[in-house]
Amino acid sequence: MDMPIANSLVAFIALLHVYILVLEMFLWEKPAGLRAFRNSPEKAALTRVLAANQGLYNGFLAAGLFWGLWLGMEGNAIKYFFLICITIAGVYGAATAAKKILYIQTLPALMALTCLWLGI
Repeated sequence: MDMPIANSLVAFIALLHVYILVLEMFLWEKPAGLRAFRNSPEKAALTRVLAANQGLYNGFLAAGLFWGLWLGMEGNAIKYFFLICITIAGVYGAATAAKKILYIQTLPALMALTCLWLGI
């Protein structure tokens, strides 16, 4: 059974996490990274190693979602696992770092989980 909406959302979320990887690993101290995370150059310089580590984790989340997509229907359990990880991380991030994470990360993951569960 094909699930075009769920798989489109999963692909979007995977690409979003690749974008976050790029921001955190490579653009953290550049204007795009400073704007995205509302950092000063001084704070960014102090936290760049931590940000790169976060970026790497976001890359693993993206890789897991791409893996699940590549496997097709047999990859649904993998998609569930990584979407749940993203949802939990998003809730934690919204509670501890920035409320906008709830909308950028958690809400899309919950939408994808719902569509996956509904088989659409």
